[in-house]
Amino acid sequence: MKPLAVISSIIGICIAILIGIGINKSLISVNEPALEDTTQVKTETTSPPQVASANSQVFPQISMEDVPDSKMKEDIIYGYNLVNETHVYAEENVGNQLSCTSCHAGAGLRDSNASLVGVMADYPKYIARSGDIVTIEERINGCMVRSMNGTKFEVNSDELEAMVAYFKYISEGVTIGEERPWAKSADMKAVPIPDVDNGEKLFTAKSCIACHAVDGSGTGANTGPALWGENSFNDGAGMARVSKMAGYIQAYMPVGQEMTLTDQEASDLAAYILSQDRPEWKNHDKDWPNGGKPSDIMTKERREQAQNGTINWNEVLADFQ
Repeated sequence: MKPLAVISSIIGICIAILIGIGINKSLISVNEPALEDTTQVKTETTSPPQVASANSQVFPQISMEDVPDSKMKEDIIYGYNLVNETHVYAEENVGNQLSCTSCHAGAGLRDSNASLVGVMADYPKYIARSGDIVTIEERINGCMVRSMNGTKFEVNSDELEAMVAYFKYISEGVTIGEERPWAKSADMKAVPIPDVDNGEKLFTAKSCIACHAVDGSGTGANTGPALWGENSFNDGAGMARVSKMAGYIQAYMPVGQEMTLTDQEASDLAAYILSQDRPEWKNHDKDWPNGGKPSDIMTKERREQAQNGTINWNEVLADFQ
């Protein structure tokens, strides 16, 4: 065959291949379902709970009505009740009138108020306050003796196992260490020097008294938890720190008007609330054993100083200026 003819044949074959590829791509494009349709099908056929991936910004909706029939169902439901009404279902271990829902709205199922969805992805983890790596069970018991001002659950107790079962259920599909965009910390990083007197005025002006009562005693664990007094958290709880209380107030209060308070207003309110009497944590000297103890813990001594007007707020907030 002549060289020219060979070249012509090769060119012809290449053209035919390219045309064939084009036709196949066209057929694939025509027959392939649209992305929107595929998503709809997956949504309808996926069994709950649907937990978002680490890169997703969509909060997964989880319902207790969707708990699958299995040998774990009873534990999961019991765990939900323990989280939602801790002061009722674990009365012997709770030393106040609070529940986990008091801070983690809707038993942690909502996308606000310190959501617990996917919480198992965080544990085990190092906690500086404990100075050690803690498990989810240890973290639960930490809340029981601090936020609940009560006693720990026994290892392998029905209560502890049920709460873990519930947390596992609402964490399905989330791997350890995975980021949860809906569970960001609400801590205030830079806290203005507070005005306690103004905080007292704001407590009324911003309608805090409607849920928490004038004397801070609250109207109910899940409707308006006690903010101070014998039925509130002790001063070893995270909420007994000004930066955490101010951040929480600004992020989630007043209900329906979240993120409307200025940094100064949130700081004033936090200082006023934390200047009131509350149960005392007896192990402050054992916290942060490896150093790094934050400056903003409102201990009994500092509450008394705030009440008599001698507190040095610059010292309290030294780490947050």
